[in-house]
Amino acid sequence: MPDRKKTGRPTDNPKGSPIHVRLDAESEAILNRYCKQEGVSKMEAARRGIKRLKSDLKEE
Repeated sequence: MPDRKKTGRPTDNPKGSPIHVRLDAESEAILNRYCKQEGVSKMEAARRGIKRLKSDLKEE
């Protein structure tokens, strides 16, 4: 059986870990306002927020 080609655009940074989040009204309003201001998707805004947490991590 021949190898199947992957569909979709090739990427250097695949995103294969989905998450589901429930937000309260205030958090949703902040997220929507940020996305509109920066012109990014909700997921991109979430990725940026997660990366900001990196500095809070303690060394293991």
